[in-house]
Amino acid sequence: MAAAVTGGVQHFLPGAVGPEAVRFLVAMRPAVLLWLLLPGLAALEPLSVGLAIGVASALTGYLSHPSFYCSYVECCPSAGHRLNATALREQLDGRLFGQHLAKEVVLRAVTGFSNNPSPKKPLTLSLHGWAGTGKNFLSQLLARHVHPAGLRSKFVHLFLATLHFPHPQRVPMYQEQLQSWIRGNVSACAHSVFIFDEMDKMHQGLIDAIKPFLDYYEQVDGVSYRNAIFIFLSNAGGDLINKAALDFWTSGKRREDIQLKDLEPMLSVGVFNNKNSGLWHSSLIDRNLIDYFVPLLPLEHKHVKMCVRAEMLARGHEVDEQIVQAVADEMTYFPKEARIYSDKGCKTVQAKLDIHEDIAGAMD
Repeated sequence: MAAAVTGGVQHFLPGAVGPEAVRFLVAMRPAVLLWLLLPGLAALEPLSVGLAIGVASALTGYLSHPSFYCSYVECCPSAGHRLNATALREQLDGRLFGQHLAKEVVLRAVTGFSNNPSPKKPLTLSLHGWAGTGKNFLSQLLARHVHPAGLRSKFVHLFLATLHFPHPQRVPMYQEQLQSWIRGNVSACAHSVFIFDEMDKMHQGLIDAIKPFLDYYEQVDGVSYRNAIFIFLSNAGGDLINKAALDFWTSGKRREDIQLKDLEPMLSVGVFNNKNSGLWHSSLIDRNLIDYFVPLLPLEHKHVKMCVRAEMLARGHEVDEQIVQAVADEMTYFPKEARIYSDKGCKTVQAKLDIHEDIAGAMD
């Protein structure tokens, strides 16, 4: 299996000691300091020798302190690390549009998990919805709030079904390698985050290999997985979510009135019975090891416009409502007659905005 798409790229600060050098200094600090001090020790009085050793001890303590070491090298969060729920909510409100359910469920789930000093199992979320509804954005945002480097972090691991598990005949090998990869990385950092994208393209039975790590075990072969986070991303179940949203609209109910209880049972059963979901008859569902099935609703025209505005601001540009309207109008919507929901969500907003901004720039 190809190595998982993960971080671990180390960046050296100009004019600063690189992370490898820092690790060496920390490991060798007693020998280094004594070596530096020895030539002068013989000429010092006993009191001065004691002072020198005291200085060496103080420097050793400083080099060992996480605030120094972790400023150069990415460190796994400590046991007392707590997620900043306020900052997470602000980013969800500012960048994830039309997804009141996903915001509410995910914020509640990750905050509760982060504040629990002794969780009974790892947090496991399964995000479902059509392309462009925000699954990848949401998973990467969560990863950044646990590990600020996000996907560049050596503690965040992204698996793509079509890239890392392409051959159905090699499923047993993939299962063994996947177990080994997860075991090794959780051993290195208990707060590791694992993201499995394209679950709807995952070969049947493959994901069941990680079942022991998601279960209610204190340890598995001497390793505790209770502080890790597992996130599944899938288009499977998107049709069920879209139909439920359309039924609400047809009956005159507000989108915001859709509750998790209206979708989650239907979604879990639908994915369990869908041979193309990656979770078909999976023990992860059968044993209730997925904590939340999170539905991402189809996006309406007004939500697409929100995406366009947010992207323009992210590029440092002033919002031009004519361009916002033009980009949103170019998207295709369903049902064909009513044109309520974008069939690609906000997925192509960036590309369409590039074209319109180029045109606007040429006309100036």
